Amino acid sequence: MRIACVILTMLGAGCLSLPGAQVETVDGRRVELALARGGTPAVVFEAGLGGSLEWWGKVFPEVSRKNTAFAYSRAGQGNSADVDGPRDGATVVEALRRVLKEKNVEPPYVLVGHSLGGLYMQWFARRYPDEVAGLVLVDSTHPEQMQGDGSVEFWPAEAKKSLDSLPKVTRAEFDALDQTGRDVLALPTYTGKVVVLSAQQPMKDMSTPTVRYWNEKRADLVKRYPNATEVWVDSGHAIPIEKPEAIIEGVRAALE
Repeated sequence: MRIACVILTMLGAGCLSLPGAQVETVDGRRVELALARGGTPAVVFEAGLGGSLEWWGKVFPEVSRKNTAFAYSRAGQGNSADVDGPRDGATVVEALRRVLKEKNVEPPYVLVGHSLGGLYMQWFARRYPDEVAGLVLVDSTHPEQMQGDGSVEFWPAEAKKSLDSLPKVTRAEFDALDQTGRDVLALPTYTGKVVVLSAQQPMKDMSTPTVRYWNEKRADLVKRYPNATEVWVDSGHAIPIEKPEAIIEGVRAALE
């Protein structure tokens, strides 16, 4: 798997859509969100780098049949307003918690995060464990993803160039990724139920030290959580699009 392709995969959901999505003014700014009220605990979805709530278009309807489900587009993504300032995990999660509070979506939550969204959900679960009923990490970014051979300095030229095409807010999130990872590891480990969904297809590619390093981190993530179960999914990185049924089963496992 080429590193540049990973970035491009993160940047959109193609023709996917999420019925019921709408734009509201929440916490004083424009936020694109979808909220279906049902049973508890509520399931909260967080997309990856550059992704909007549309990434959950194949997952959200099934989950919302029984449980309250909430998905949104972070600032600068989808139809949500841009913001200035830091875009580290703490900033992203606190903004999410304010939206959940204003929409009266009460904890505890089952948190579902894809890619960089998985790193944000790790921060959430570690910082506010009493608000979390379970954690589903969908080919999540590892807290040490950007260290060692994963550092940008070791990326091939084409992958580095692809970073220049990222929108402002997305680039700010990317630039804060390493700091977010360090912040996650500085917090106590989350000891609740964790389901780790790992993409199996990228594991076949060991063409560069960076790709080998990232694949090692896929295998290592489950070891970071004492009550974690790992499921290898026959998919590329875009599991929400390629194998949504794996996420639905992962959410069900977390709800149990």
